[in-house]
Amino acid sequence: MKKILPLLLIFITQTIFAQQAYYNDVDLTLTGQDLYYELQSKIDNASSSYTYGDVRDTVKITDEDTSNSNNVLLVYGFDDTGSCKTDRTRDKDDFGGSVCEYNREHVFARSNSNPSMGDANNSYTGIVADPHNIRPSDQQMNGDRGNKKFADGSGNSGNTGSNWYPGDEWKGDVARMMMYMYTRYENRCLPSLNGTGATQGSTDMLQLYLQWNVEDPVSEFEDQRNPHLQNAYGNRNPFIDNPYLATIIWGGEPAEDRWELFSVEDNLFETLVVYPNPASDTIWIQNTTLIEGTITLYNILGEVIINDKINTSTKSMDVSSLTKGFYLLKIVSGNRQTTKKIIVH
Repeated sequence: MKKILPLLLIFITQTIFAQQAYYNDVDLTLTGQDLYYELQSKIDNASSSYTYGDVRDTVKITDEDTSNSNNVLLVYGFDDTGSCKTDRTRDKDDFGGSVCEYNREHVFARSNSNPSMGDANNSYTGIVADPHNIRPSDQQMNGDRGNKKFADGSGNSGNTGSNWYPGDEWKGDVARMMMYMYTRYENRCLPSLNGTGATQGSTDMLQLYLQWNVEDPVSEFEDQRNPHLQNAYGNRNPFIDNPYLATIIWGGEPAEDRWELFSVEDNLFETLVVYPNPASDTIWIQNTTLIEGTITLYNILGEVIINDKINTSTKSMDVSSLTKGFYLLKIVSGNRQTTKKIIVH
């Protein structure tokens, strides 16, 4: 027990100090649907008086161009030198419904939710006014997107068949917004209502959104949204703060772990790979230079759950009978050792 306590201390310290204080009352040892509901309970505590009209002023802060404070960035935009429809940036004061003005785009289309979000009136509150789902967009570009579902593509935004590709720059933003909407509003904003393609395993999350979450990491621009919205609206988008939360809930290829939930390492094997993580049945430990040693799995109380020897370059561990949650995996080989956090779900 004494040997593992320092590891647990690191585990607890990193979890507390790497994340925003907003999540201090969120149980991050949960996985899958349990974590989904935990985050849902957290983000549902938002303002009930915030209106669709308030968004007009909010986007001037949340969507400010990080290179020019006089401008906002326009979702789906990509070119400031051609037609104004494709503009990536625009003066904050050019708001309206005319050509070369920007308006408010519901990225999860209002009519695609079930039931529909209804009309957007400046005095309306609730789902139609949720600022985590609204971005400035060129008036014509917004019209071109309409309520088309998102589909995979490449390059700039535009139609892909009868669907819509948001563009290479915006696909990660869109994915994390869809994850927020599904987490907060459940089946009313089911991912398949606003996107296309296969779902991830037995979950309702689209593989497409998980893929975009990995391929297009959080940018400085996207990061500026949560601090202001926490003050103005009362909640944050967890998938901007840490895209890896989506991996913990729905699985798929690991996204960026901005809180370093899986980076407790003493002396890292440069080529050591532990996969999949999260896992449901078998974990594989692979390293081309691994020699004889030991592999030990601890629960977060420091109790030894599995202790085994390493004698091949590829080692598997059966975790199918374990209770879902966080574990610490310690690998010792020769004069090297590493400790990783893993999730069983």
